Amino acid sequence: MVFSIVYFLAAQGIRERSDTWLSGEAEVLAQVSVDTPRDRLYKRMLSEVAELAAQEVPNERNGQGESLNSVFFLANDPNNVDTPLWVGPNSKDAFLKAIDGAKLVPGIPQSVEVAGWPQSFRVVVQSQNGRTVYLGLSERGAKHLLYRLARGLLIVWGGMFILGFVISYWSARRTLARVERITETVARIGTEKLEERLPKPVNSDEISRLAETFNRMLDRLQASVDQLRTVTGAVAHDLKSPVTLIRGTLESALCNEDNETWRDSVGEAVERLDKLLQLLNTTLDLAEAEAGALHLDRRPVDLSDVVRQLVDVYMPAMAERHHHVTTDLEEHVFVDADVVLLNRVVSNLLENELTHLPMGCQVHIHLHSRANSAEVVIEDNGPGFPPDIGSRAFQRFVKGEHSPGHGLGLAFVDAVVQAHGGETRISGRRDREGGAAISFSLPVSVLQTAST
Repeated sequence: MVFSIVYFLAAQGIRERSDTWLSGEAEVLAQVSVDTPRDRLYKRMLSEVAELAAQEVPNERNGQGESLNSVFFLANDPNNVDTPLWVGPNSKDAFLKAIDGAKLVPGIPQSVEVAGWPQSFRVVVQSQNGRTVYLGLSERGAKHLLYRLARGLLIVWGGMFILGFVISYWSARRTLARVERITETVARIGTEKLEERLPKPVNSDEISRLAETFNRMLDRLQASVDQLRTVTGAVAHDLKSPVTLIRGTLESALCNEDNETWRDSVGEAVERLDKLLQLLNTTLDLAEAEAGALHLDRRPVDLSDVVRQLVDVYMPAMAERHHHVTTDLEEHVFVDADVVLLNRVVSNLLENELTHLPMGCQVHIHLHSRANSAEVVIEDNGPGFPPDIGSRAFQRFVKGEHSPGHGLGLAFVDAVVQAHGGETRISGRRDREGGAAISFSLPVSVLQTAST
């Protein structure tokens, strides 16, 4: 398409140039014909002027190599009965016949076919004072120029096509080689070889971004598999002891004929089964929360009532361990939450205080709202978290060396709070007298925001 447009524009430009030259020279020759006196030197002078004009254009040659004029000049004078003045090829009759047969319009160049000539002539006619002048130019030169132009364009286009093909082939082969390396690497990756990665990309293109994305996916997959193995091993380890104890208790009950002792053994086994079931449920809920699949039955919940009721439930157990519990609860703090899970979150935190604090500690519980969040802080003056745990306390199965738990309580709290769009924190007490402070914040309810 582009080639055709360029060729058409070039042909049009060459023709316009030829026609401009023809029209200008024809006017000059017509004026010379009018101004030259009609004496015996008239034809000679006019012929020399016409020949000078003809010399501006290269001559053509026939098949035998003979020179052929590319320009002809014809002058007719109605007052002169002699033969018209002719300057051009010897085959004058063929040109006269062609001119007579053509319907030429003065001043407008037109194409005229001449017998015996392979190419047509562009002919222009000019008339002044009854004298008519014809000037013709062969189109062979213009067509030869167009031929050379077309050949040059074809060569350039062919070179560009070959170069483009080579570049495309090289790029495609290089890209396919990189894709093949990715395929081979993926084929080698299995559950036992997740550490293998694609080569670090040098360029910044689509294949490089694909390799980087695939490596990041492998990192996440390896982390998930490692976590799964850790969880599986930890669960298997934690389940082994209670299952063994339950089995021993039941075997002891079967071997004992005393009904009262038998009942106590079965009750103890049932209690341990309940703890085991609680461990399994917490593990499953934690896995769902971390996977973003935990079902939340959200509704406006008065967090103040939830905390106050659970503190009342745990108060006897706290008093039994001589803990002094104080509360500072802001009234009517509403959050959009699942009330069952929210109760378990607060229960886990209170259970954590009850389990890990030594006798006679102080526990203070704050609840207040600020901006668009409600924050619950439970702080104590106990020994705090071991240095090797620190910020890892919210990770599953992370617990102190002498902790009787399974390391799931705080991990469950963090997962549920994050599922509600909140966050958890562990820090030292605000009065810096030792101990620890565990807090969680939740977005306040639309009801709470409207009331404020």
